[in-house]
Amino acid sequence: MLRKTKNFLKSQNIAYSKEHVNPLMVPEKVYVLKFGEDPNDLNNRFIVEHTYTWTGRIKITKITVRLHGQKKPHEFANETELLRYLKKKAYRYSEKAMREREERKKLKKMRRMEKKRLKEAKAAQK
Repeated sequence: MLRKTKNFLKSQNIAYSKEHVNPLMVPEKVYVLKFGEDPNDLNNRFIVEHTYTWTGRIKITKITVRLHGQKKPHEFANETELLRYLKKKAYRYSEKAMREREERKKLKKMRRMEKKRLKEAKAAQK
């Protein structure tokens, strides 16, 4: 379950642990995946509520993400929405993602400066 999410966490070198919880009073099963920068301090988590269809396939009811220090959790209907959100927030949990984000900012700034120079050069020619 959450194969794409786990692959994303591995690629960003983010530590995680997983566990299944079977509540007694509700038909939904719960899958908890804790993650964080430090393997000893996994203070963020995904909580996936799922059921099984009559054919035995897993049907995800909802995915809740609780990040450390967050007042209100984010809820997602499927894993693709979750990954889109994580890619935006990954720089908080991984050095590799932080470096990539800084490189993108530098490239964007360089492109902006180049456009400005070209514009000034055209204006000087006239």
